[in-house]
Amino acid sequence: MRKSFAGLLALLTAIGMLLGACTQTNDTNKAEVAATVGNSDSAASAPVEISVFAQQETGIDLRTNDFTKLLEQKFHAKFNWEIISMDGAKEKRQISLASGDYPEAYILTAYVDQFTQSDVLKYGKQGVFVPLNELIDQYAPNIKAAMEEDPALKAFNTAPDGKIYGLVAYSECFHCSYPNKMWVNTKWLEQLKLEMPKTTAEFKQMLQAFKKNDPNGNGLPDEMPLSGSTEDFGVHVIPYLMNGFIYDDDRNYLFMKDGKVDTVANKPQWKEGIAYIKSLYDEGLIDPGAFIQNAEALKRAGENAEVEILGAAAAMHPAIFVSERTKDYAPLPPLTGPYASYATFDGGGIPPGAKFVITNKASKEAQIALIQMVDYMYTPEGQTNAQSGLEGVGWRKAKAGEEAMSEGIEPKFANISPIEKPLAKNSGWSGMAHFYMPKEYRDSWVASKDIYSQDGYERRLSEATLLYEGHEPSELFPDWSIWIDPAEADEAGILHTNLVHYIDQCTLQFITGDLDLNKDWDSYVSGLANMQVDRYVLLMQKAYDRSTAKP
Repeated sequence: MRKSFAGLLALLTAIGMLLGACTQTNDTNKAEVAATVGNSDSAASAPVEISVFAQQETGIDLRTNDFTKLLEQKFHAKFNWEIISMDGAKEKRQISLASGDYPEAYILTAYVDQFTQSDVLKYGKQGVFVPLNELIDQYAPNIKAAMEEDPALKAFNTAPDGKIYGLVAYSECFHCSYPNKMWVNTKWLEQLKLEMPKTTAEFKQMLQAFKKNDPNGNGLPDEMPLSGSTEDFGVHVIPYLMNGFIYDDDRNYLFMKDGKVDTVANKPQWKEGIAYIKSLYDEGLIDPGAFIQNAEALKRAGENAEVEILGAAAAMHPAIFVSERTKDYAPLPPLTGPYASYATFDGGGIPPGAKFVITNKASKEAQIALIQMVDYMYTPEGQTNAQSGLEGVGWRKAKAGEEAMSEGIEPKFANISPIEKPLAKNSGWSGMAHFYMPKEYRDSWVASKDIYSQDGYERRLSEATLLYEGHEPSELFPDWSIWIDPAEADEAGILHTNLVHYIDQCTLQFITGDLDLNKDWDSYVSGLANMQVDRYVLLMQKAYDRSTAKP
């Protein structure tokens, strides 16, 4: 009888879905649609097909991934992936949307690339991005509850017009808050009997020793004193070095003094910082690839099979550029330069904008399925399965006696070690799955006191970040929490894109010698003025003033 009733119920539900799709006249029909979409046992209808643009990390195949299969089964859906590699992710995303033939949703890896706040406003106003407010109210109880409990989460996601056009990667990550770290090969320091450098001058001397004194001991001049790469997770070499001269936020090239916004990119200290970095480049102390290569190429240098060749690297954490030799690299605190000893601060590690959007190409059924999937990832179980892979494959429950990251927090999750089981491959979505990871969730993972163990890595990064904490300027332009006036968002977005590209390009040309720092500096500054840097600063000042105005 139960089976007969279940079959009848499935049939009635399917009929309700069809009627609801035709009329969409009341909430009852919407609920029936949701029930069918979310019921993996429903055999009365074909899976909801959803086209999704995604940035695929190395070692993950989203089409065959365990978590992909879990979502498809759980929510009676079928993904049609539009997959790109991390290399050139921003450009590929922009081309995808600009073509007009874009997918029904974008699920991005925020630390690599995502939609900016200007993008969110622009495409939201144009109707390209579907407002999520009603979908969240009706079909996403976990997202709704999280936003009600955490005003900061709601503020990150809510545009000035009150609409939620996309969702951020909400990960309260302490070590991500100071992304631009420097990691130094301590084996080489010991070999050459050197101390950790404290100043920009001592850092240069260390790199010179790495280049000239054969610290890897193979008798060959194959050492690479310093390298990095081009993505956005702390791997740029310039900010760490520039922070001894003037603050480099590595995003907007803005700084503040007495409540006033200004740009750093035309200041004498910026010019002196470039001259210092150029001196390192001219002596062959900076790998030229640092300015053009991706993280995979950087990791190939760090993982060089025959012998270690990498002396220092810019990165949020060492696993970005090395796997088996992470113990060999220690964090270097901010250097003291002629004018400063800053560290780049990134607002709690939560990038503003949106990593997830639903476009106007999506059917109602697809919209509901998508928001329910993300709602599942707002639960601890869903977030863990999404990020780490399925239970028993990528993670396990904490055992008695294990400790969490913070005292007084009950440990709930632990990584599965290679001893317990071979490391999971292609089970979770990794960084693409970072949707809702508040501090209490991150702190509920087992964190070994052995910082060099697999379960001690987060503790190691937290301890490393303490070396940078508090080194940011006393005043900061809080771009992570500011929404531009919708009437000015397009203009601000265009100015930002053009100015950042110009500053990046010219700074690199000064370093490599394609531009002469003495002869071409004035022309470069004039170029900034012609590109309306003053107008951009004014727009940012207005946005800052609005955000800090008392009600």
